[in-house]
Amino acid sequence: MCGVAVIAALYFSRGILLPFALAVLLSFLLAPFVKRLERRKCPRIAAVLLVVTVSFAGLGILGSAMVRQLYDLAYRLPEYKVNLINKAHAFRSEEDGVFKKLTDASTAVLESVFPKEAPKRSIVSKPDELLSPAAPKAAGPRANSSRDERLSDQPGLAGEKKAAEPIRVEIVDRLSSNDMIRSLLAQVLGPLGIAAMVIVFVVFMLIEREDLRNRLIYLIGSRQLSLTTQALDDAALRLSRYLLMQFAINAVFGLIVAVGLFFIGLPNALLWGVMAAVLRFIPFVGPWITAIIVMAVSLAVFDGWTRPILVLSLFLVNELVSNNVLEPWLYGASTGISKIGILVSAVFWTWLWGPVGLVMATPLTVCLTTIARYVPQMAFLNKLVSTQEVLPPQERFYQRLLALDPEEAIDVVEEYLKENTLESLYDTVLLPALSLAEHDRHHGDLDELRQRLILDTMREQVDDLGARAKRASVGEREASADGIAPTATMAPQDISVLCLPAQNEADEIAGMMLAQLLEAHGVKALALSTQSLVGEMLEQVTEQTAAIVFVSALPPFAATRALSL
Repeated sequence: MCGVAVIAALYFSRGILLPFALAVLLSFLLAPFVKRLERRKCPRIAAVLLVVTVSFAGLGILGSAMVRQLYDLAYRLPEYKVNLINKAHAFRSEEDGVFKKLTDASTAVLESVFPKEAPKRSIVSKPDELLSPAAPKAAGPRANSSRDERLSDQPGLAGEKKAAEPIRVEIVDRLSSNDMIRSLLAQVLGPLGIAAMVIVFVVFMLIEREDLRNRLIYLIGSRQLSLTTQALDDAALRLSRYLLMQFAINAVFGLIVAVGLFFIGLPNALLWGVMAAVLRFIPFVGPWITAIIVMAVSLAVFDGWTRPILVLSLFLVNELVSNNVLEPWLYGASTGISKIGILVSAVFWTWLWGPVGLVMATPLTVCLTTIARYVPQMAFLNKLVSTQEVLPPQERFYQRLLALDPEEAIDVVEEYLKENTLESLYDTVLLPALSLAEHDRHHGDLDELRQRLILDTMREQVDDLGARAKRASVGEREASADGIAPTATMAPQDISVLCLPAQNEADEIAGMMLAQLLEAHGVKALALSTQSLVGEMLEQVTEQTAAIVFVSALPPFAATRALSL
């Protein structure tokens, strides 16, 4: 109920909350510049007014330039009509056009599948038959025409026929001059009023930011002062960094678009560059909306197809470089939100606050997920939309085995090995996964098929990892023989270790892991199989003259057998 109440409050109070939220985001964006001026001994009020004035003046100049570009585009549009007609004729031809071929082929297929039925004839009384009942019923077209001539000769009947025709009536609603002025003022003053409200909010938030922070801490609770401080600082840092980096990336994107279109020869390149930079704040679809519009204009402006293709290539290359080079380089995964999380947040905030909510969706979600890390009641939000792994690697590995998907389970192992050692893999992933399997097996939650698959996959994976570790250790020994220091500390060669499984195959696999790690470090080790009886194991201990004997017992149910062994 609390969540529904919060969503309803956000929806019905969007007229007030929307300018306030926009002002909060802008204050986070401008706060670093104000702080830099303050460090240079500039008074706070002067620093805030200077930053806000320069920022909004720049936006105003840019907006006026865009308006002039739009007027210029509207003035030139009639000149491009010939190019559009020519390109349409390139697709539509009487003989071999693409559209005609597609239309003819689809029509032939439909007629072969759904043959047309012969139209049914119906007898309808005609007006002249109603006027002249004695007229012959099958007189043919000539008779009908002669009757029409006779009717036209009779003024009364002709007038009745004309009177039977419907009269078209068109209602034109003409607005008065006062209504037109009132509508125009509403369309102009509404956005100007919101902009003025946002500017006022931004100025006072930047001036009173410490006071606002202290009041927010008081509302949350002074008893959780440390946690609240960490949450607010983390949210402010991540949000400011994200907004600055996103603004820089979008500005670079728009600049490249404007310069590229200028050299291609498309008019109003500045307009399209600014539009590309602004619409790129919209997740996923923003750049491609600009690309479609610019592509349509290029088709109208240019005679051939070469330069429109260059325009499309410019957007494709620019977007690929921005997504795969600039964004990971500048802020990487600083948003902390997954792709599906960004998509869901975009849909939610668009439904809640309209197009402006779509632009603000990612920053607002970044702020909420950051705070959710420190507030237990909001932890579900961080789990749903953040990039953090919900399941630890051992649970993901075991879950894929339960789903009879050993390939993806092996992918989990390989992914973990990219950033961790083999010892950490055994301790953190494979041994805990074996313990989970043993727990489920003893409780009867694991059928024979899954139990066999888990043990076989584990054994094969441990054998493969052991062979790779042995090859790596041999390479290190050869490197040390050539005078290069080895990366691992070599153990004495005269120590031998014997690993005895306490009870079942899971204990044996655990012993195999230990033996492999010891051999990788130069220690002679042997892991016995569960097929050996207890007496045979004791004989092996005597024959091998092992200096150390390990009993491998996998929790949680092997302790008693391990003690007896």
